Amino acid sequence: MAKTDKDTAKAKVKKWKRRARAAEGRLAELATPAAPKKKVVIVSPLAPKDGFPLLPPVAGAEFATAQAGVRYQGRTDVMLARLAPGTVIAGTFTRSATRSAAVLDCQAKLGAGPTDAGAAILVNSGNSNAFTGARGWASVNALSAAVAQKLGIPENRVFTSSTGVIGEPLPHERIEAALDGLVSGLGPDGIAMAARAIMTTDTFPKGAMAEVTIDGQTARIVGIAKGSGMIAPDMATMLVYVFTDVAISQKALQSIVSRLTERSFNAITVDSDTSTSDTLIVAATGQGPALTNMRSAEAKAFERAMGEVMLDLAHQVIRDGEGATKFVGITVTGAANDADAKRCALSIANSPLVKTALAGEDPNWGRIVMAVGKSGAQADRDRLSITFGTLAVATNGLVDPGYKEADGAAYMKNSDLEIGVDLGLGKGRATVWTCDLTHRYIDINADYRS
Repeated sequence: MAKTDKDTAKAKVKKWKRRARAAEGRLAELATPAAPKKKVVIVSPLAPKDGFPLLPPVAGAEFATAQAGVRYQGRTDVMLARLAPGTVIAGTFTRSATRSAAVLDCQAKLGAGPTDAGAAILVNSGNSNAFTGARGWASVNALSAAVAQKLGIPENRVFTSSTGVIGEPLPHERIEAALDGLVSGLGPDGIAMAARAIMTTDTFPKGAMAEVTIDGQTARIVGIAKGSGMIAPDMATMLVYVFTDVAISQKALQSIVSRLTERSFNAITVDSDTSTSDTLIVAATGQGPALTNMRSAEAKAFERAMGEVMLDLAHQVIRDGEGATKFVGITVTGAANDADAKRCALSIANSPLVKTALAGEDPNWGRIVMAVGKSGAQADRDRLSITFGTLAVATNGLVDPGYKEADGAAYMKNSDLEIGVDLGLGKGRATVWTCDLTHRYIDINADYRS
């Protein structure tokens, strides 16, 4: 039976209704925000095999964490530490000309304020509160005032840190809203969660501890850190918080921290980039044994133990270098002086050609020669010697007679590498630590703000 005009019209109407419903469905899909993609965190192959260490409580230090939604929902992103009356604070900070308001505020507060009033450290991840102008200072001041009010301490005893994306205003009101929960949750066993709360592109939380005997008593040193990319001396891009129960003067503690920083956090580099937010704070609560004679054997033992904790944390930062597959120690000896040795070591550690050769497991020692030559350190080509571990590669400016390329290539397959350079000029010596440069570094940083 032939279709009538009426049947044809009905068919067209049905067809257009189907199309309209389909269009409405597509519009609804577009109007509904897509669920955020869950980022898959690939844990660094260089991460400590035993995971996060068991850190003992430190008398006079309590910790709490919260999910404030600073940048991401459902993520622990704020840490609060409450420190007992009598606590002294030391620290070192980035010297970047564009450092954040939080860094400048901490520097101004260092060594100030009545130590009998206690202290606090508040840290957020997700937003660095850097390059935010007057709003950055407003956020720091608001958070310092809020914490001071909640804990009953002076504002100049509240130290804040922020890490994450640069150039976006910090939604500090979200952190303020989480303060009641943070204060009520404070306890001596919360440091492991605190280590997680401060992470950004880190693939694992970082912690270290040491104990030392002082006047027959056991003193504890416990530290946590974050850092993965934008790592270079001065003082690398990281946040580090170390706590000890030792009773010590602020001046003595600051002297120790400054010395040890040069041999730890100022001796590592991932990518030669210095952050706007680098902060190292060391808090001594005074709840344990006292150090009064800083020339004593006990004072030296304390400094060694503090140095072990700081170097351990610094090494963990390199082991978590963005995309890293190699942990590399570079020792330069025979330099005209220590400064030249460090200058030369850093030139090697920061060379993209050296770092990509390491990633490709290529024993291209010519790139090391290049990096020595461009470093600005005094050098003599004909006195230069190079080693890979115990393998002599070059001696007095020439390929070592016993060196075989196959041996060098086999050594480069190790995950932990040692490169030695002797300039043959003097007694200067320095060691720095770095990692290789892989395509994964690009992947992480290209996706950082999403």
